[in-house]
Amino acid sequence: MAETQKAVLVTGMSGIIGGVAGRDLAKSYRVSALNRRPVEGFETVTADITDLNAIRPAFEGVDTVVHMAAYLGGDDQQQLEVNVRGTHNVFQAARESGVRRIVFGSSGSTMHAYETEEPFLAMTEARLANIPHPRPLLTHLDPPRPDSLYGAVKLFGEALGRSFAEQHGISVICVRLGRVRAEDRPANAREAAVYLSHRDAAQVVRRCVEAPDSVKFDIVFGVSDNFTRFRDLEHAREVIGYVPEDGIKEWPLPEGWKAAG
Repeated sequence: MAETQKAVLVTGMSGIIGGVAGRDLAKSYRVSALNRRPVEGFETVTADITDLNAIRPAFEGVDTVVHMAAYLGGDDQQQLEVNVRGTHNVFQAARESGVRRIVFGSSGSTMHAYETEEPFLAMTEARLANIPHPRPLLTHLDPPRPDSLYGAVKLFGEALGRSFAEQHGISVICVRLGRVRAEDRPANAREAAVYLSHRDAAQVVRRCVEAPDSVKFDIVFGVSDNFTRFRDLEHAREVIGYVPEDGIKEWPLPEGWKAAG
């Protein structure tokens, strides 16, 4: 069993991924939350991540931070306040408190513009006849291509993570998360290509938390093994041992389909 006394702080635990991951980690670790409202069943510091002084107490005695708090809407100012200033505050408070590792919830949106071009467009539209063999895959080494401010600010978080890893010695693992829905099923062909099940979301975060200390900085994709997947999973397997248990095998989904686990 993992170290039962290790303290893990989850930001944004009232969200889908933060909630799924936090509750899974609580099976092995002492999990607390940093959230704008209390999280039932967990010690919670209620504060906004844009207020550095207010969030500092949440980091006391914490070994690992899972940073999932984010603004997903269309207000540019909020994007900058929450996803830039707020993320910097989380990293800064973690550094001040001696946190060993930060798991940063990044996004596939950092690469979204690739999906406007073939062959990736065919994969998001489930046009199997137009998908070449072997299947093309985007890796963490391909140049980022965000097509929104949200994708760009997530790249800021990744760059900030590398800076903190190199300048302050904090281990930072960035997970470019796929599409996670509350109902745990994709809504369209594009989502079927980038689907991340609740079970796999919990696994990829846990693998990051439990990765060897030798992982000082890295970027991995977090998606399930979908039949039209175009995001690489081999690097995540090599670095953190992530092997998805779930995946969308066809589209449209067969009648009666439900997520495993």
